[in-house]
Amino acid sequence: MLQNLFETTVFFNNVESLLRLNYITIVIYLVVALLLSLIIINFSFLLVIQNPETEKLSSYECGFEPYEDARHQFDVKFYLIAILFVVFDVETMFLLPWSICLVKLNSLGFWSMIDFVFELGIGFIYVWYVGGLCWKKV
Repeated sequence: MLQNLFETTVFFNNVESLLRLNYITIVIYLVVALLLSLIIINFSFLLVIQNPETEKLSSYECGFEPYEDARHQFDVKFYLIAILFVVFDVETMFLLPWSICLVKLNSLGFWSMIDFVFELGIGFIYVWYVGGLCWKKV
C-alpha cells in the first residue's frame, strides 16, 4: 500500500514538472498580456481629456440619428451589403494564399480554386442582375 502511494506521488510529481516545463511560457505570456492590457486601458483612460459633447456622442458611421423612435422602418439593404461584403471579402482572403503558392499546387488545388472563383463570380453577377447593389428605390 505504501509502495503504491509512493509510485502515485512520484507519477504526479513527474506530471506536474512536465506541465510546469511545457506550459510555463504560455502562463508567462498570458500574465504579460493581461498586465499590458490593464496598463494600456488605465493609461488611455487617465491620459485622455474627458470632454464629451453632442458631436462626439452622435452617430457618425451609420447615418441614422440615435434619438429617433426605435420602431421606424429600417432598410434591409444595409444588411444585404454587409453580408455581400463578408462573402466577397472571404473570396479575397482565399485568393491571396492561393496566388502565393500557385506554383506548388497540384492540378486539384488549382482547379478547385478556379471553381471557387467561378461560383463566386456567378453569385456576384446574380446579385448585380437582381439589383442587390442598387440603392435606388424601385
